[in-house]
Amino acid sequence: MLKVIFVLFLCLPFSDQLRAEQIKLLVLGDSLSAAYGLKQEEGWVNLLQDALQDKGVSIINAAVSGETTDGGLARLPRLLEQHQPTHLLIELGGNDGLRGYPIDKLKANIGKMIELAKAQEVSVILQKMQIPTNFGKRYTSMFTYSYEELAEQYEVALIPFLLKEVALDPSLMMRDGIHPSIEAQPQIAEFMQRQLEPLLLAP
Repeated sequence: MLKVIFVLFLCLPFSDQLRAEQIKLLVLGDSLSAAYGLKQEEGWVNLLQDALQDKGVSIINAAVSGETTDGGLARLPRLLEQHQPTHLLIELGGNDGLRGYPIDKLKANIGKMIELAKAQEVSVILQKMQIPTNFGKRYTSMFTYSYEELAEQYEVALIPFLLKEVALDPSLMMRDGIHPSIEAQPQIAEFMQRQLEPLLLAP
């Protein structure tokens, strides 16, 4: 009996490690995740990968600068087939909003992405996005609320805007006021780790 308990005890760490090593996060995003204006290794996604490496989490950065939800939806089937992730982070919509694209179209595209991922048993994490009020308060409000509606409709995790803690600090933003600077990347990585780690490592 003692021998059986000892063997089971030895297997527990291995089982936890095996489970963790199977975690693969696909980041489908835009320039905010694509290390715009920086080297890839300087971006928050790469820094987050470094932080989670020992926990057996691998991250595939499929973010593309200028990406819209149209582009993300078009690329997603191939990305899912190629990488076979366990989790998908959708960080898209900002460029749709900056161009004044219809909110219904944005919601439809993200909804289809969620459906594609869920059909392959991929856990979806939706990143809330924010935009300036260029197209008026009503459009901006509809844009922001659309992420809450999608998260509720599809029962997926919704995490706060990734620039929440840096966007209002000019020293952490590039001159365009849209993209985070190199100094902001570690802070964003820490913020995203707090948001994502409990979701990625949940039993």
